[in-house]
Amino acid sequence: MPDRIIYWGIIGLGKIAHKFAEDLLKVPRCELAAVASRSETKSKAFANTFKAKKAYANYEDLLQDPIVNAVYIATPHSYHFDHALLSLKYGKAVLCEKPFAMHTAQVQTMITAAKAHNLLLMEALWTNFLPHYKKAMEVLHVGAIGKILRLEADFGFEPIFDAESRVFNKELGGGSLLDIGIYPIFAALSSLGMPKKIEANANFFDNGADSECFIHFKYDDKVEAKLHSTFLTNSHTKAVFTGTCGVLEIHGRFHQPSSFTVTLKDEEPVTYNFKVPYHGYFYEIDHFNQLLRQNKTESDVMTFQRSLNLMELLDTVRTKIGLHY
Repeated sequence: MPDRIIYWGIIGLGKIAHKFAEDLLKVPRCELAAVASRSETKSKAFANTFKAKKAYANYEDLLQDPIVNAVYIATPHSYHFDHALLSLKYGKAVLCEKPFAMHTAQVQTMITAAKAHNLLLMEALWTNFLPHYKKAMEVLHVGAIGKILRLEADFGFEPIFDAESRVFNKELGGGSLLDIGIYPIFAALSSLGMPKKIEANANFFDNGADSECFIHFKYDDKVEAKLHSTFLTNSHTKAVFTGTCGVLEIHGRFHQPSSFTVTLKDEEPVTYNFKVPYHGYFYEIDHFNQLLRQNKTESDVMTFQRSLNLMELLDTVRTKIGLHY
């Protein structure tokens, strides 16, 4: 049914879930049917704010709700694997927040389970669906700046340290690599592909979580990507691609709705601006809804292979810097 309404459930009601829910309310032909948190008070407050029909204090209760078609998983990183498998077990299509899981073997298991249940599963890496990012990748891939020689991408901000916070708690997958380093790495993957060689080093907080990572991807013909993630300072959070004929710069913050400028040799810079409604999660939600209506079980944008490649890169960097969860 091409116009059927998609009824969503949200598991995990933190900051990102709030933004996701705000955008979901603006997407046509879908509704927020249910939300779930381990706190009944939090669940009811979230449901009231975003007009969800039901509020649960148990994830499994939400997953047993027959009206829910799709589940957005926004729990801490270390729970993504278990909650995705549980959702698939109950017959729900799954949009799981990035990173998909904690390591490649878990991602492969999730994909295998989705195929076994014949259900849609997708990693919610929203950047991949944003208009400015899609257009920038299109410009790069048609060779507008010539052959890409170098990418420099960073993501840094300085949160107040709290060892119990999800951002810093190593047991929850906290640290700069999985939380924000994934974005510069994704920029390299989506523009240059898989590197031939990876070098990386990092600094750490006293609790063992990585405070910042310095990553160097090397490709053939001396092509390279220099990537950086940090919780120690606020950075420009830009992605700058240098090619044989010019430069393309995605302005900060490059991973969220932004703009980009192309500067070709001996020509005036051209800036591409994009009007994005709401936060920008609108686009991945709408894409997922369309896949469900078409009875698809895999996205043609955020494919299983892309998620596997991304996690493989994260695994390799983690090994290089000696980070173990």
